[in-house]
Amino acid sequence: MGSAFSTLKESLVREPKVWVVTGAAGFIGSHLVEHLLRLGQSVTGFDNFATGHRHNLEGVRKLVGEAAWSGFRLLEGDVRDLEACRAAVAGAHYVLHQAALGSVPRSIADPLTTHAVNVDGTLNVLTAARDAKVKRMVYASSSSIYGDEPNLPKREERVGKPLSPYALTKWINELYAAMFLRCYGLESVGLRYFNVFGARQDPEGQYAAVIPKWTAALIKGTPVRVNGKGEISRDFCYVENVVQANLLAATAPDAAGHAFNVALNDRIDLNQLYEHLRSRLLPHFPHLKDARPDYGPYREGDIMHSLADISLARKLLGYDPTHTVSQGLDAAMDWYRGDADVVRG
Repeated sequence: MGSAFSTLKESLVREPKVWVVTGAAGFIGSHLVEHLLRLGQSVTGFDNFATGHRHNLEGVRKLVGEAAWSGFRLLEGDVRDLEACRAAVAGAHYVLHQAALGSVPRSIADPLTTHAVNVDGTLNVLTAARDAKVKRMVYASSSSIYGDEPNLPKREERVGKPLSPYALTKWINELYAAMFLRCYGLESVGLRYFNVFGARQDPEGQYAAVIPKWTAALIKGTPVRVNGKGEISRDFCYVENVVQANLLAATAPDAAGHAFNVALNDRIDLNQLYEHLRSRLLPHFPHLKDARPDYGPYREGDIMHSLADISLARKLLGYDPTHTVSQGLDAAMDWYRGDADVVRG
């Protein structure tokens, strides 16, 4: 672990805090809950289970044990409900706001719901956090806000025009967060996630992320559709790096008012990703020996290449990623192969 993160964890164990995680039953949210409980923190999870799953929280409970789990309470509610948000954040030191409707294609198909959850919902959480005098709110932004800005690597100060309603909602969130700092003094930090992956990421559904979706398809022996010719590239980031960034962002003294890239400053293309997955699964699934992807059209609203400059997060947060893509895939693959109910249907 990076020294800043190790120091922070030791501090939290000595002096536990009260945390709220919105979207607690989701992929990233459940990992935040897990790590906070392992550190002996008091955690309120807030979720309406629109995209999150109760089995994610049950999995966390088994992993952390009953003693740590006693520090968790679940409040079922919707971020579009201001009073529910107020109830969730009451008495909290820190809010980690992960609740959102993800997916560029979903936002193009249904911009109204995406806006209501991502913008109105975030405004509600900001308002509730302000009124509860929360010390700091960390919120999930996205690499999608870079839009049509062509330069690589992506740097926080260079943002282009959004290419989808989802991207626009994340940009609006950053503007609202900055306004709440100026007008009300509420400290907040945005984290621009770059293609996060790991255990408990849902492989099912129309809007599933690429790594769990492809892994499930390879295991089942069904076709893997690659957008374009496989040359699209992404800066994939293992979820434990994201947990580190969230906890550091909540507590780093010079972080308030900033939005940070959370990634590796490395990228692979879709053809490389396919081979990473196939090669790891082949020893267990011989039918993949001659498997090849199916190439199809590009997806509307997608950018071609993504690569993050993470120097600002290193400097102001002490962010120090612990998992490369290969290490993250090795860790996550055990979950994908072992969770037969999720992966194999």
